[in-house]
Amino acid sequence: MMRTGLYRTILRNHLIATKIAALALLGALWTVPLYAQGNQDLTLQSAALPQEQSGSDTETHTSQPTDRPSETRPTSSQPPEKQPKRIFWVIPNYRAVSADTQLPPLSRKDKFWLATEDSFDYSSFVLAGIIAGISQGRNDTPEFHDGAAAYGRYYWHSFVDQAVGNYFTEALLPVATHEDPRYYTLGRSGGGFLHRTGYSLTRLLVTRNDAGRNTFNFSEVVGNAAGAAVSDLYYPRQERTLDKTAQKWLLQLGIDAVFDMAKEFWPDIDHRIFHGRYESAQR
Repeated sequence: MMRTGLYRTILRNHLIATKIAALALLGALWTVPLYAQGNQDLTLQSAALPQEQSGSDTETHTSQPTDRPSETRPTSSQPPEKQPKRIFWVIPNYRAVSADTQLPPLSRKDKFWLATEDSFDYSSFVLAGIIAGISQGRNDTPEFHDGAAAYGRYYWHSFVDQAVGNYFTEALLPVATHEDPRYYTLGRSGGGFLHRTGYSLTRLLVTRNDAGRNTFNFSEVVGNAAGAAVSDLYYPRQERTLDKTAQKWLLQLGIDAVFDMAKEFWPDIDHRIFHGRYESAQR
């Protein structure tokens, strides 16, 4: 996951970035009631089904929801929608769960290991180096000065930014609130493009708890705020303003919204554009 080090590369365009993040949040707020209504309609439809069924029929209907992987049977025109561990062979995708998949809840150890995988994956070191180079080229933090020593400062700040954000949103807050930090994709069987886009946006505000029920996403909202606040502790005093901290928090929410959409649609992109190249290469 891309973390607060990314903020330094686009902070000078903070008005545009903040508008993008605000649009993502508004989209999430707008689609949450739609999903609540949709789920209520499904519940009412299920309640309206005829009750005069045989014992075997009743057993069939009660067993189906607990065995979702068998509900979607792949055909030649609809191959399995497997979430690969990486997108484009580089970007970590450990938190994405393939459509129609039921998984047991994560233990505390599992949540911390998930954050560790995201934080210390080889791509995180590469990403921190790229962000550091761009930030130094833009002179985003003048207090770091110039030269090789300055690049080192940019590098470790960018790397720590990512790690702090990962541990807050994937481990510390999920453990404290008993939330599941994984992203459960809908897949093609879950609806059309607009429906799945709305679903991915709502994941900023809605997630699953360890019992599998929907709950407010404290890990995302509060975790990113905490990560932005903690990053102020090791940046120069001139960077520790409430305005910049709020911008980093909103921007991270917007970035996570984009990455949730990438998780949702990556199997479709891989299948239709790359003909399953990335999925088959990671089996």
